[in-house]
Amino acid sequence: MAQRKATLERLSAFSDGVFSVLITIMVLELNPLDPPTFAALFPLWPTGLSYVVSYLFIAIVWVNHHHVLQYAEAPTPSLMWRNVAHLFSVSLIPFSTAWIARTRLAGGPVAFHAGVFVLVNVTYVALLGETCEQAEETEISPPARRLMRVRSVLRVGAFTIAMVLSVKCPLSGLGLVCGCLVLYHRPEAPHSVGAGARILAIVRALWRRRVPPSNANASRW
Repeated sequence: MAQRKATLERLSAFSDGVFSVLITIMVLELNPLDPPTFAALFPLWPTGLSYVVSYLFIAIVWVNHHHVLQYAEAPTPSLMWRNVAHLFSVSLIPFSTAWIARTRLAGGPVAFHAGVFVLVNVTYVALLGETCEQAEETEISPPARRLMRVRSVLRVGAFTIAMVLSVKCPLSGLGLVCGCLVLYHRPEAPHSVGAGARILAIVRALWRRRVPPSNANASRW
């Protein structure tokens, strides 16, 4: 058990290092300007926009990656290779970000950028399937497993639509990508549904204690 835990910790530490390097690489693409004026920054809005979207996406992917690895029980070869594939897809984000920034949001580069997001989500679904198989039902209930898979498949479909749309309408495609990030930022959503139900049950129980039953009131009279 100690060896398994140590290997899982190494897997998580290696993944965190890859995410840190990728964010650092994107920062290096932000070259300073010679004119010391704020007006010189306005023509670089495609670079800033692509950097913000990509940074948020990598941050959200890291949060989801951290969330899904907590269900892993053993560092199986399948888990490690799926994790490597997921990290490889994420490693393409700095390249696609620099491409759409230098081409000022051209259709082809934006479509490629959205395609990278599709690949990231496909490999995430594979990683999710492996960790969910290892997790017990007490950790992830069957409804929560189905909801997690459905959300992942819907994100793949949404990013695919954004990829196709970006060929002709790059700004619309990038806008759809930003909308997809909203659906991607909470990996614990299935658990929050159960928590909300428990909170509602507690409120109802407290309300019933405060308000006595009608037959009890009638017996007093």
